[in-house]
Amino acid sequence: MPSSFSSSFLLLCISLPLLLLLLLLLPSCSSNHLPYGSVSFHIDCGGPTPSTDRFGTEWVADRYFTGGAAGIVSEPLRFSLPQEKTLRYFPLSSGKKNCYIIPGLPDGRYYFRTFTVYDNYDGRSHPPSFEAAVEGTTVFGWRTPWPSGVAQTGAYSDLLAFVRDGEAGVCFYSIATDPPVIGSLSILQIDPESYNSDSINGTDFILVNYGRLDCGSGQWGPGFSNDTDLFGRSWQSDYNSRTPSTRKIIDAISTSASIKGTDQAPNYFPMKLYQTAVTLGQSGVIEYELEVDAKLDYMLWLHFAEIDSRVNKIGQRVFDVVVNGENVTQIDIFKQVGAFAPFDWNYIVKNLSSSFLNVKLVPVVGVPLISGLENYALVPIDLSTDPNQVIAMRALKESLRVPDRMGWNGDPCAPTGWDAWEGITCRPNKDRSSLIIYQIDVASQGLKGFISNQISLLSDLVSLNLSSNSLGGALPSGLGQKSLVRLDLSNNQFTGPIPDTLTVSHLQLVLLNNNLLEGRVPEELYSVGVHGGAIDVSGNKGLCGIPPLPDCPMFWENGGLSSGGKIAIGLSCLVVFSVLLLLGYICCIRRRRHDYDFALPHELMSLSAKRNKYQRQKSLMLLEMESQHAKALPSPFSPR
Repeated sequence: MPSSFSSSFLLLCISLPLLLLLLLLLPSCSSNHLPYGSVSFHIDCGGPTPSTDRFGTEWVADRYFTGGAAGIVSEPLRFSLPQEKTLRYFPLSSGKKNCYIIPGLPDGRYYFRTFTVYDNYDGRSHPPSFEAAVEGTTVFGWRTPWPSGVAQTGAYSDLLAFVRDGEAGVCFYSIATDPPVIGSLSILQIDPESYNSDSINGTDFILVNYGRLDCGSGQWGPGFSNDTDLFGRSWQSDYNSRTPSTRKIIDAISTSASIKGTDQAPNYFPMKLYQTAVTLGQSGVIEYELEVDAKLDYMLWLHFAEIDSRVNKIGQRVFDVVVNGENVTQIDIFKQVGAFAPFDWNYIVKNLSSSFLNVKLVPVVGVPLISGLENYALVPIDLSTDPNQVIAMRALKESLRVPDRMGWNGDPCAPTGWDAWEGITCRPNKDRSSLIIYQIDVASQGLKGFISNQISLLSDLVSLNLSSNSLGGALPSGLGQKSLVRLDLSNNQFTGPIPDTLTVSHLQLVLLNNNLLEGRVPEELYSVGVHGGAIDVSGNKGLCGIPPLPDCPMFWENGGLSSGGKIAIGLSCLVVFSVLLLLGYICCIRRRRHDYDFALPHELMSLSAKRNKYQRQKSLMLLEMESQHAKALPSPFSPR
């Protein structure tokens, strides 16, 4: 896909003012007007307050932008709608890439519409050069000088795209030093099967409008008239797309009769489209030349309705459709659907090699007739960044306090035709299904935050350079990606220990010098220098353990007790407890040898007194018994 698209096609997308970028349905957006889903939103870019235009569309004040400033067109009276008089521009101080990010959207297909205007709002008389992307794919390109008149009056552009991540991103990229501009933005949820999405693998393409023509009518639809198009489309006159020879022989016809079967899913083509048509007033062909960009595929939609009551049977009006010289089909409207009914036919033109697409209606029987014509470029979806790595980069943007001037907005890597976020290098993953973060180099950018642990989601990161900033805090454990080869965090204010997770990386360069780190340097990390790599941890007074750093205390490392220290304290506590337990046991045994009664002290005293009394009484009794025994014994000399 070319890096930019011709801005001339924007004229075909309906030039004038109004910009819709649909968001979640608010009270201001009645769901009664939505044919599919419930999401419709209109942003007045640069508008300070909500407003309602003369067609009843309610616009919200400017929101969901990542940066930039509000501006006003130089001649507001030239514009009749309030949302066309204001704009948002994005100077380089906001970064080269800025976005509108609309959150909270259900996954599905959406109709995007933008209004782009310059009108010398900055007094420089220099319309800017820039590109616009939707969902990470470049879709519009503006180059100085803009097409005649568009710089003053503005132009509408629209497309159909799928949203698959819950938020819609519309981003702008500055070419050189020019500030991108946008006047309004709208988004409307549509039927996912619209415009033959299934047959073209619609999720793989964005359909960019290169011309939506109502044959035989003027410009109408949202922003131009009160006529209803439930899809949100605006239609323009086919006059400028007719070839000069066709303009001379064309007859326009119309009817007020009802066209049955219009406004039906999935495309909701409006009845007004089929109530006008062009045919031939004399012999010849109806021929259109549509301006396109080469090397893209295009989807043509031709709209017909037999509104001439004189044609009332099959075979009265038959004509061939010839695209770029190739006869691709033959059409008999009455045979297909009868009278006063819509008939729509589409065709894909492959890989155009010119800047014009030629469509001819060549008569076979009678004269050709056509009600409308649409032409969409099939722009292949660009690769986007792996969702987990988007989460990581958004977390780093917040934790590192990345300044606006670096333009860290939208998808970090997409579109691939733009530069990635400043300081970021991306590449496709192995199966080329998404983009991955390969390198981060934001040295000397005045960053003052810390490293988010979400950095662990950058599983393919090879090189990280955050040196010479004012970053602080502890190094996260998530810093140990196996893919990491080069790490430079020097000249910051990081604190705490070096995480052991760094030892699982395949590091060849480790620069941690001039920080406030402390604790033991892991031996595995030191081995980087031994095995041919380079390591520098100097300028960290608290680090120890490797030459030329001092030895670490026996029981102290990484700012706390080492494992050995914890074991030693545990063993010491066990020994002390064991000694106390042993002493208690010994004391208990000794008491059991001398104490026979474990009564309370006053009871022991009472027992002692009783025992003394008993001993005295026993002595007296023994004396008395001895005395009595002496009296009773007979004398050996007494007569018998």
